[in-house]
Amino acid sequence: MTGGEPGRAALVEHLRAHAVRTGDFVLKSGRRATWFIDAKQTVCRPGGMLLVAEAMLQVVPADATAIGGLTMGADPVAFVTAGVAAARGRTLKAFSVRKEAKDHGGGGDIAGALDPGDQVVVTEDAVTRGTSLLQAVAAVRRAGAVPVLAAAVVDRGGTAAALLAAEGVPFVALVGAPDLGFDYDER
Repeated sequence: MTGGEPGRAALVEHLRAHAVRTGDFVLKSGRRATWFIDAKQTVCRPGGMLLVAEAMLQVVPADATAIGGLTMGADPVAFVTAGVAAARGRTLKAFSVRKEAKDHGGGGDIAGALDPGDQVVVTEDAVTRGTSLLQAVAAVRRAGAVPVLAAAVVDRGGTAAALLAAEGVPFVALVGAPDLGFDYDER
């Protein structure tokens, strides 16, 4: 969670207004849920972008040199955070992890700016179990970079921290399901 309560409260309100959906949904895992978080409705709107970047920059370690994760969920989070960081004079590269490695051009499963040795924040817009973050952690390690933190805008499941800890990567969520008025799905 972030330290700046006014900004965090504004982020929670933005998510509630634009990203939270109730009804009958099928999650990535195949399970059914009565609520869904379409966090891209916050991370892709101008006001939400700034709230996400501000909150993310509060948790990004000072020694981090890159931010990214599995496309498509991580892309807007990583790019807006790196852009706001650059506007403040902080160098933070951004990248995407492709779901399938390219076999043409430069090839590989990383698109964007990621170099061996980079200290990386692996990110995602919303997580339930954390499997997308794990995929991105593995790709970052294959690229010779070091994942130093996994960070999600929203944690709807409550189990990502334990899953990532088993891989030696700390996890933080800017907002948890209870902040949005729901129980964690996976606990």
